[in-house]
Amino acid sequence: MTYTDQVGNNVTTYNGTPERIVSLVPSQTELLADLGLEQQVVGITKFCIYPPSWRKTKTIVGGTKNFHFDTIHSLKPDLIIGNKEENYQEGIVTLQETYPVWLSDIVTLEDARQMILAIGTLTARQQVATTIVDRINKAFATLRPLPPKRVVYLIWRDPWMAAGPGTFIDTMLTGLALINAVQQSRYPTLTPVALAALAADYILLSSEPYPFQEKHMEELRQLCPTSQRILVDGEMFSWYGSRLIQAPAYFNSLTLM
Repeated sequence: MTYTDQVGNNVTTYNGTPERIVSLVPSQTELLADLGLEQQVVGITKFCIYPPSWRKTKTIVGGTKNFHFDTIHSLKPDLIIGNKEENYQEGIVTLQETYPVWLSDIVTLEDARQMILAIGTLTARQQVATTIVDRINKAFATLRPLPPKRVVYLIWRDPWMAAGPGTFIDTMLTGLALINAVQQSRYPTLTPVALAALAADYILLSSEPYPFQEKHMEELRQLCPTSQRILVDGEMFSWYGSRLIQAPAYFNSLTLM
């Protein structure tokens, strides 16, 4: 069977429904688990933390941007699932020379829905995938907009990096009626002076990929004294698989005055 992935590549699976899957993206690994593919997934990255049991039962194939090719070859996968943004192009191109590699490209909520349905089709889990998408739709129907405050969503420290337009995180922010103070596309690096100059109402410190903690709040208080600072769950803002079912309830628990 030949499928077209979200970057426009034709991906051909030669042995019917894939039985040996390697997942290169944490949020999509969680989706594969929720699709009921415990037996089919053989390899995951070191950042794939859900479900926790898979850390012990699946082979670790490196990181999202540093694949262990010998390990992947030993697994003899008949499908590899990755993402345009989270994985590095050179590594993906190398894998494509040998294996069917299906890539997602997620910016909008609709992109996420289509990815879930497509992977459901790829793995003969269409009905379960449809149920997951239905649950996501019902969850987002309960979403309550926040006050239209100017925010900066930080993903990294030293240097400071933020999520800008053209990212899934920005889609989540604007879906909450928040105003992203960062207007540079994708993930710009901000000098301390530039960050302070944005004069955001709130600075959101994500739990991933940089693990912001309480100790970083004081640093930002001194740098941006007029901005409120909030630690947020990065998985809820950036994971675009079945975790989306949980995201609206989390967003509704946020308090921005």
